[in-house]
Amino acid sequence: MLYQIIVFAPLLGAIIAGLLGTRFGKQFLNEKFSMSLTTGLLFVSALLSWVALFKVGFGHNEAQVDVLRWMDVGDMKANWAFKIDTLTAVMLVVVNSVSALVHLYSWGYMEDDNYKPRFFAYLSLFTFAMLMLVTSDNFIQLFFGWEGVGLASYLLIGYYYKKPSANAAAIKAFVTNRVGDVGLALGVMTIFLVFGSVEFDTVFSAIADNADRRLPFLGMEFNAMELIAALLFIGAMGKSAQFVLHVWLPDAMEGPTPVSALIHAATMVTAGVFLVCRAHPIYEVAPITSGFITAMGAFTALFAATVALVQNDIKRVIAYSTCSQLGYMFFAAGVGAYNAAMFHLFTHAFFKALLFLCAGSVIHALHHEQDMRQMGGIRKKVPWTYAAMIIGTLAITGIGIPGTSIGFAGFFSKDAIIEAAYSGAAESNAAAFAFWIGLVAALMTSFYSWRLIFMTFHGNFRGDHHTLDHAHESPWVMRLPLVLLSLGAVFAGAIFYKYFMGNTGDFWHGALPIAAGDHHAALAPEYMVAAAETHASDGHHAEPHPGGLFGWLFAKVHGYPFWVLLLPLVMSVTGFVIAWFMYIRGSVEDKIATIEETGGGVMYRFLLNKWYIDELYDATIVKFTKFLGDKFWKIGDEKIIDGYGPNGFAKLAANTSKRLSKIQSGYLYHYAFIMLLGVAVLIVVAFRGIGG
Repeated sequence: MLYQIIVFAPLLGAIIAGLLGTRFGKQFLNEKFSMSLTTGLLFVSALLSWVALFKVGFGHNEAQVDVLRWMDVGDMKANWAFKIDTLTAVMLVVVNSVSALVHLYSWGYMEDDNYKPRFFAYLSLFTFAMLMLVTSDNFIQLFFGWEGVGLASYLLIGYYYKKPSANAAAIKAFVTNRVGDVGLALGVMTIFLVFGSVEFDTVFSAIADNADRRLPFLGMEFNAMELIAALLFIGAMGKSAQFVLHVWLPDAMEGPTPVSALIHAATMVTAGVFLVCRAHPIYEVAPITSGFITAMGAFTALFAATVALVQNDIKRVIAYSTCSQLGYMFFAAGVGAYNAAMFHLFTHAFFKALLFLCAGSVIHALHHEQDMRQMGGIRKKVPWTYAAMIIGTLAITGIGIPGTSIGFAGFFSKDAIIEAAYSGAAESNAAAFAFWIGLVAALMTSFYSWRLIFMTFHGNFRGDHHTLDHAHESPWVMRLPLVLLSLGAVFAGAIFYKYFMGNTGDFWHGALPIAAGDHHAALAPEYMVAAAETHASDGHHAEPHPGGLFGWLFAKVHGYPFWVLLLPLVMSVTGFVIAWFMYIRGSVEDKIATIEETGGGVMYRFLLNKWYIDELYDATIVKFTKFLGDKFWKIGDEKIIDGYGPNGFAKLAANTSKRLSKIQSGYLYHYAFIMLLGVAVLIVVAFRGIGG
């Protein structure tokens, strides 16, 4: 019953709060009861998820839980069942922990909202759909959860449905994700075509027998595994907002801030990363698609980071940061470091949820102000939020001491990804590209993260001073989630690194292949390898450097040259220094005034307008689609179908009756004449009948 409770508790809360806690059912439940029920059930699921993680990850008690017989059509069988392995257990912890804290935080943030039962029902429904996705044991169930998450995200992003911008953002997210979902659906269909099954275990066990199989597609022949991998990744690109299908992500900020934390931190956007990691046996025999994933992930990390550099909406900066961090996860998966991708997914959930909820606390304190140009100097007004935001920033920028177990969460997971890319660089150009792009994106991540801190909390307040006078720290119901997430942002990396990266025990137990740093030592160039080996106190090997003024840079630590471990930290510190000189040593007010006077220059406008991707889409796809829609509507539907169909028959009947009505003239001789014509016709017919 453990896993049934974990999965169905949020659904139970969503049903009760949604049906009995709404305006229609207020005679049965009040707001407080709906909020208490949904939040309490989420905390139960979250606590049991941690139990499941220790039971499965450390106790190796994997399970297959059958819920009910679902689809049984011909050869296609897809039961509703839970596949419980370490990969699932990690996702259960991430989804339920963040969702529970978001539920609790929403008590304070949504205090003035008039429809709280509906909001909490949507949150719980979203969580249930995500749990269905991550516990699936077949591709059909995964697709069901996938679409459920899309539906729930539509409801949450468009929660303020009276705002046109919220409705537009919800539709944009829904439509953009449907584009990716076409690829996922085709991928699932192709899997059934090739393997005759949609169950994970059956499909993955038969991959070796079908590795060389070829399929016709779009008039060409493709390797079946490459085709399946590519189609599945198209679906992942939509949900996880990779370049080209990323445009819905920043617009999703129209939803309440707790929604942003839930969608962007641990749930919907990580679904694509989970899919690639779950289907890793397919990607291991699809090197072309894996290389593409590596390059696309790296490019997305860079693209989103460049856009975040100049954004002024505090939530949009963090949203593009999410897009960039997802790029890191994908290029880790692309180079085969699936455990590093999942490790970053795990740590990212803590510090990104923390950053979003801190942003919500700032917005709450400043009466819904989101423009950082109207903020500044508020750290003394919101000291708890400021401290938590600093912790989240140190975590996302990857601050730590290379070669040690001292550092914030992002230090361990992001560096593990960069190291994995370096390891694969000797054999893959895509991995080499990802390694250097990952370092550049790390510098940008540090810059825009500290820029957010400096513009929001330091300097002089630039908004309405009446707002500043009434600014206040958030209530404890909002601060407690910040404290708990801060603990995760500080300690999650150091505690779980050795388990996720395979240095201690068999945490994954076959759920994912291990790509630990020590396993890649042989890929380093020979001149970086020292002659003798010493052992560090933590069990990793550290080799003496070959000598010279900068020889220590090439000493092997944890299987890598020390410069590989050091460079991400150098990039993070450099980003901080640049931001400090621009926004602390310099003047934020002068920079804002200069940008307003000069327009900021071509590059500034290019980045501010997000590389004009939305404008490009609008000028091509959107307008062309509207043009086709207008033609099909006005010509195909109105003129042809309606004109010759229902409307045509109606018009013919109306014209005929109008002409016949003229016979009713009121003159007796007209009626007599028509009667005589009728008699004549009858006589002719009768005589012809007799003659025949």
